[in-house]
Amino acid sequence: MDIKYIDIHSHIGFADYGKDQDEVVKRMRDAGVSTITVGTDLESSREAVKIAEKYENVWACVGAHPRDDASFVFEEKDFAELVKHPKVVAIGECGLDHFKLTENIEAEKERQKKEFIKQIEFAIKYDKSLMLHIREAYEDAYEILKNYPKARGNVHFFTGTSDWAQKFIKLGFTVSFPGVITFAKETQEAVRNIPLNMMHAETDSPFAAPVPYRGKRNEPAYVIEVVKKIAELRGESLETVQKQLVENAKRVFGIK
Repeated sequence: MDIKYIDIHSHIGFADYGKDQDEVVKRMRDAGVSTITVGTDLESSREAVKIAEKYENVWACVGAHPRDDASFVFEEKDFAELVKHPKVVAIGECGLDHFKLTENIEAEKERQKKEFIKQIEFAIKYDKSLMLHIREAYEDAYEILKNYPKARGNVHFFTGTSDWAQKFIKLGFTVSFPGVITFAKETQEAVRNIPLNMMHAETDSPFAAPVPYRGKRNEPAYVIEVVKKIAELRGESLETVQKQLVENAKRVFGIK
């Protein structure tokens, strides 16, 4: 399979693609785009694996989002068979989400921390990369990850500073940039300043579509616009960036 672009984080198992999933994947294939479709709980993780089985240009990530369902408890026994599937390349999206916490704040932070640690240890046990969701919690996540030198993976939807990117890079993690870099200048600093071999492009489909699709449902084929913007911001050729990002995804997630 000829992989020209990899969207390392999408959710094409979501209901947003219930009627035209085949067409979405065909547009990807025609453009040379592959993706990792990401679970947020047990049900969506199972669906991600089914989709990865169905389409050659799709891989899966299984795990539990830190906040989408506060009642969900990550249990190793529920994910132990899924993680053994040859197209499962990462655990997550897991991490911390402290955005606009308003009730039982300390208890919620502690719950998220426990769930995060369980998935870090699960990923290490099964030798998988982590797909990290960290929102307004870089410091707390960093302090946790420092305790796990064997952990590896990627900080998804990175919109932090170059300094924060470098801190995660020193821990052995990459960062991925979403479509917001095509229109929000405050998100572009890290794109310019961190090593090209430590970054990825993503869509987080169906959310956050890049220019010129802003306001529409996002889809993995639009990752091409993110890659173009990375090249523009860095003053490098599209071919150079395109090839390096594919190599990065293969290295970090074991995609072949």
